[in-house]
Formats: sequence, C-alpha cells, structure tokens
Amino acid sequence: MLSQKAKYGIRALLYLAQHGQGSPVLIRDIAEKERLPKKFLEAILLELKSAGILHSRPGKGGGYTLNRPAKSITLGRVIRLIDGPLAPIPCVSQTAYAPCRECLDEKTCTIRAIMKQVRDATAAILDETTFADLLDQQNKLAQGVAGIDFSI
Repeated sequence: MLSQKAKYGIRALLYLAQHGQGSPVLIRDIAEKERLPKKFLEAILLELKSAGILHSRPGKGGGYTLNRPAKSITLGRVIRLIDGPLAPIPCVSQTAYAPCRECLDEKTCTIRAIMKQVRDATAAILDETTFADLLDQQNKLAQGVAGIDFSI
C-alpha cells in the first residue's frame, strides 16, 4: 500500500512536472495548490533533492525544480525512494531480500510464487510510468477521455 508520504511526494512532483524545469516553485505554493502540509512536504522534497530528483535554489527567486526532464523520472523510482521495496513480502524483494522464517522451502512455496508475480507486474507498470506519462494521464482525465475504468 502506498504511504501518505509517497502520495504527497508524487503529487508534489507532478505539480513540479507541470512547471517543467524552468522557474523554481516555492514549497508554500506547492503546499497551497496541492493542499499538503507544508512541514511534511519540506521533509519529502529534501529527501527527493538528496536522491537527485529535485534541485533547489535558495533565496529570492528560489524554490524547487525537477533536476531532470519528467520523462526520465519513473514512478517506481520515486515510490522505492520514499516507501522502500515494491515487493509485498521480503522473500521476493530484489532490493531488500530476506527469507521468511516460517517457510520450509522457498522453491516450492506457492505464496512466494504468486507474490513474485505480483511484484514483477507492479514493478513493470511503475518502472515504465514516467512523470511525463502521469501529466498526460492527468490531462486526459481532466478532459474525460482517459479510458480508465475504475469500477469493480
């Protein structure tokens, strides 16, 4: 499940992606426009800056910008930075593998097999989705033409 911190980070990055790599955007403006808690947002943006996703300029005329084009920042990378591994259980994680204590044999574990498929499918979608794709999707949703069926 996506944490609140990851949701806020994604929303802030999407807002910055709308502004391109041009003029820096103040944290205050992002927080107001996206209705995010400013103090929490500051910590998230600092983390994204430390990871090289954002650039900040201090002082008058300062703020945050994307450090690279939106088409080169994937949703998977951002979620991993903020929330950690995508794997639903540690024994299928590629970055934080840990064996399950209760598992008798990983090679024949049905739970592990299906959770690996879940991890692989999730990673494939998130690692192929860039913030440029999200901007495009946002525009389509705003126009009512996205073609996504959210019904169950």
